[in-house]
This record gives sequence, C-alpha cells and structure tokens, in this order.
Amino acid sequence: MNNGYNKRKAVYPLHLLSAVFLSLWLIVYTQLTAVATEFKDIQQRGYLTIAVKDNLRPLGFKDATGKLQGLEIDLAQRLAQDLLGKADAVKLQPVANRDRMSMVMDHQVDLAIARVTATESRSRIVNFSLPYYYDGTTLITKDITPPQKIAVLRGSTTIAVVKYYFPRAKLVGVDSYSQALTLLEANTADAFAADASVLSGWVQEYPQYHLTKTPLSTEPLSVVMAKGLESDKLRQQVNAAIARYLAEGWLQERATYWGLPQSYLRGTKF
Repeated sequence: MNNGYNKRKAVYPLHLLSAVFLSLWLIVYTQLTAVATEFKDIQQRGYLTIAVKDNLRPLGFKDATGKLQGLEIDLAQRLAQDLLGKADAVKLQPVANRDRMSMVMDHQVDLAIARVTATESRSRIVNFSLPYYYDGTTLITKDITPPQKIAVLRGSTTIAVVKYYFPRAKLVGVDSYSQALTLLEANTADAFAADASVLSGWVQEYPQYHLTKTPLSTEPLSVVMAKGLESDKLRQQVNAAIARYLAEGWLQERATYWGLPQSYLRGTKF
C-alpha cells in the first residue's frame, strides 16, 4: 500500500513538470511568432494599420455620414501621406480604451493614435512617440465663479487633482459623462472635471458651457508603437514626422481647427 502511495507521489510531480514546460513553451512560441512588422514590410504591404477612437470628439469620432474625423484621424492620414505617399494608405481600426495598447503589443495594428497618455509605467511595455498634443484636467461650467460642487468620474485620477486645487469644494461622484451632464443641467453640480480634449467636444455640442482657461494638469498624448528592433525604423519615421509637424505649425493649426484648448508643445503655443 505504501509502495502505491509513493508511486503516485512520484508521478504527480512529473505531470506538474510537464504542464509547466508546456506552458513555458507556449509562451516562448507566442513571443516568437508575434513579431513586429518592419517598416519595409509595411511599405511592401502599401498601407498602415492604426487603432483610433471613433466616439471621442474632437480627437476621433464619426460624422453624420459615419466618416471618421478629428485631430487624431488627421494625424493618422498625414503619417500615411508622408510615410507611404498617400493619405488613404491607412486602415483605421476603432478601438476600445482597454485594447489600445494590447492591439499594438499583439501586432494587430502598426500604431495606436487613440488618446493614449504617455506614462513611465506604460513605456515599459510599449514605445511612445514625441507628444502630438498635451491634454490635461480642466473644468467645464456655465458660471465663472469658483465652483462649490464639482462632478468627477468615480475612481479617476482627476479626483486627486481637483482636491488639490479646490480643497473646499464638494466632490460629486458620477459613473459617466452623460450622468455629469445631467447633474450640470439640474444644477446639482456647478462644474465637471475631466480631460480637456473630451470637454472641448462638449463645448462644441453644448455652447452654453465653457472651459476654464487654466488647465489643472498636463498629460502628453503620444502615438503608441511596439517595442523591439523591428519597430525602430517605424519609430524613427513617426518621431521625425511629428517633430516636423510641430516645427511647421501643422499640428497646432489642426488642434485649433478642431476647437481643442490652447496647449504648449516644445515651446510653441497653440
């Protein structure tokens, strides 16, 4: 009886070892097969694949006909023009926020231009371009007087920023932008704190509101690219293009066209 028990004890570790080795092999195999597309392969293919937003006015959204437009759509098409010779040499893939970086990491797209903030933690898993726009927290309100009740998205980083600048204000948690609008319309909240880029779209739709002039924080928005030597050429091309767009004033002009708040990029004021 003891011998049988000991045999079972010896067999189980072997099964566990086999499972571990199989898991490791699958991980390595996946990493080897999911290789980033080199720029020369993109040139040969003839188009870029770029993840974008389709519901985030004025960065990336659909017009009445269903056509994608916005600052980030302009940037995607300008990169296609300068890197591949044609503005329509690009396939735009609408993406949810949670998939913006994973689609690049899994090489489902070449780039993501989808309101991604460049942060130190994110830079460990993806590459970022030079910032093409600086976003940040701001307030939208009907009144110019200091707000007493400020709506904020529950769980957002905006909460700490608002508490710092408005320590005496009462914060009202909301679960969505639409809920915040409802509170503002009912005068249950005096202001709503969120990203300036998104709130500028609100002002375009609801002109009775206005943005505060001074942003409460600044966050660089950048193009997301895959890490690895295979992506170096593409990264260099994208960075050189964005640096040129800033020097020429093209990005500043497009941001103004789309009604985005004034911002500072490399010392150039919007």
